[in-house]
Amino acid sequence: MNSTKIVTVSKALPAYSSETKDIIPYVNEWLKDQEERFRRKVVKIFEGAAVDKRYGIMPVKDVFTATSFEEKNRRYAAASKQLGSEALQSALETAGWSADSLDYIITVSCTGIMIPSLDAYLINELGLRQDVVRLPVTEMGCAAGVSGLIYAHNFLRNNPNKRIALVAVESPTATFQLDDFSMANMVSAAIFGDGAACVLLSSEKEAVGPEIKGEEMFHFKDATHLMGFDLVNTGLKMILDPAVPETIATYFPHIVHPFLEKYGSSIEKVDHLIFHPGGRKIVQTVEELFGSLGKNIDDTREVLRLYGNMSSVTVLYVLQRFLDRGLTKGEQGMVLSFGPGFSAQRVLLEW
Repeated sequence: MNSTKIVTVSKALPAYSSETKDIIPYVNEWLKDQEERFRRKVVKIFEGAAVDKRYGIMPVKDVFTATSFEEKNRRYAAASKQLGSEALQSALETAGWSADSLDYIITVSCTGIMIPSLDAYLINELGLRQDVVRLPVTEMGCAAGVSGLIYAHNFLRNNPNKRIALVAVESPTATFQLDDFSMANMVSAAIFGDGAACVLLSSEKEAVGPEIKGEEMFHFKDATHLMGFDLVNTGLKMILDPAVPETIATYFPHIVHPFLEKYGSSIEKVDHLIFHPGGRKIVQTVEELFGSLGKNIDDTREVLRLYGNMSSVTVLYVLQRFLDRGLTKGEQGMVLSFGPGFSAQRVLLEW
């Protein structure tokens, strides 16, 4: 078996950004015909979401303007091509790789619809080889960043001297529903932001970076109702069950300990938790669970504060922070994210 190394992680952000305090007036205007008590509750959700700033593919006023699904998706597609190209180009430059040295390209996104998928455009834009293998991952939500690492590892460990680019692009602002006054829409509007990331991975002997020592998915039974999108006439309508943090807490021991044991590790041996910041409540839940095991998820909390939840992209921003830190040989990190299905995706890294 070959070893899979994570060579670099790059990020790309849209042109627009807003601090949460500057979004509140738009929220108040949007909810002006709703009950005063409800409006105050929603403002509190925004203020307490632990997100100071988020980026967007459109100005805030456009998010709160009625548009068709067609218009939202058009913006999503245009932004995906631009941000995906930027993230991939930046990663290739950092690694010193040429675009035509890539053997495999994985793209992940769930916040819009594109056929052909993003990878086809990136092949043309950056000049990838005509025999590059494509894998678009489109319906795994927040978990897809880690799913992409798992698929990359499965390809690389069976194929020596190969290179993969994993490109994640998400625009949750393009899924905001102006006429949906459900708590799921309020909470998602308060926590989500847009962004892109690219991870380069390699099975070359000379590749430098943390090695993937193990990976696994965990599927919760009969939990498809917990998270996802409904496709409605106005676009992708958020499904977000308030039971998500509690479900994570219940299954947590089954998700973490057997996985680490399988790959000859344990929570005591894991130095770093590279956890997807789903939202304040999920972060708090996981912090309590890991805190009792003597670990912290400060980087997760900081990524949420600076960017919001960018769905599949977010955990890759957390991963980048650890790569940039230049960790000591032998240190271990566990990458963990949750997504629709309901599922937990895990990767064990060793520097």
